[in-house]
Amino acid sequence: MPSSNSTPVQSIAAATSGPITAGPALIPSEGAPSSTIPVVTRERQGSFGGAAKKAKVLKPFNTANIKILLLENVNETAVSALRDQGYQVETYAKALGEEDLIAKIKDVHCIGIRSKTKLTKRVLDAAEKLGVIGCFCIGTNQVDLEHAASKGIAVFNSPFSNSRSVAELVIAEIVLLSRQLGDRNKEMHQGIWSKVSANCYEIRGKTLGIVGYGHIGSQLSVLAESMGMRVLFYDVVPLMPLGTSKQVHTLSDLLTEADFVTLHVPETEDTKNMIGEHELNQMKQGSFLINASRGTIVQIPALAKALRSGHLGGAAVDVFPKEPAANGKFF
Repeated sequence: MPSSNSTPVQSIAAATSGPITAGPALIPSEGAPSSTIPVVTRERQGSFGGAAKKAKVLKPFNTANIKILLLENVNETAVSALRDQGYQVETYAKALGEEDLIAKIKDVHCIGIRSKTKLTKRVLDAAEKLGVIGCFCIGTNQVDLEHAASKGIAVFNSPFSNSRSVAELVIAEIVLLSRQLGDRNKEMHQGIWSKVSANCYEIRGKTLGIVGYGHIGSQLSVLAESMGMRVLFYDVVPLMPLGTSKQVHTLSDLLTEADFVTLHVPETEDTKNMIGEHELNQMKQGSFLINASRGTIVQIPALAKALRSGHLGGAAVDVFPKEPAANGKFF
């Protein structure tokens, strides 16, 4: 009987690409006693041909071997949590300059920064073991993202880290501008008492124009409405309005209607210098501009001209075209 069983096995083997083994098995047949014939087994193949690959085994690592560098006064809670897990953590209250970073980052596996630390190509090239960059802020423009990607370094941000703080700050600046508190504060420090009400008013009933309806812009929208303001917003994509806010079709539509214009956009090639003399001239006479996004969004000479001419009633600028690396005298 062996000769009768060899042909099927050979024909099956010729039609298959994977390894084949044959062995005896008992197969009952109708009306006849069980007989022994070879059974062909084939190695499982992947969806795209070839043998299925074994899953990669993730090996545990010793946290004591991982070095973490945290800059710009990262909260002590995070530092304690990492140290409790055994990581080597080094912290600095301020940002480090490029040369200092190059010296420090060589053996670092993870770095945590805010907006003042600049991770340039030179710094990243010096990082021999760096695997991840944590930007504990909204923006990531302080990192050379393309070079980080080319080196396989992951970069993440914290989009909700200070969104509420910025939204509240903008509300404070709207009130400050509407009541001329900046001018009165300056006069008081000069020993001048000037009690005036001209061009001072409540923000209730005024129109707020928000450019960029993201995490900050949408929260600001809710806060402004709760204080009685009418809210318009402009964004490059259609978005669901919160409350009774309304999205307008163009930036010009917003500029011509708003009493207060506030900017909340990232720094990109499209947003650099997006507010210049042409856009400022479209704003209402006596209106106000607030920039709490990036310093490169507004053309500073054009803004200064609009303020000196009286076309704008005031401005609040929370950012610099080039952010100072530390506190101190810069003016």
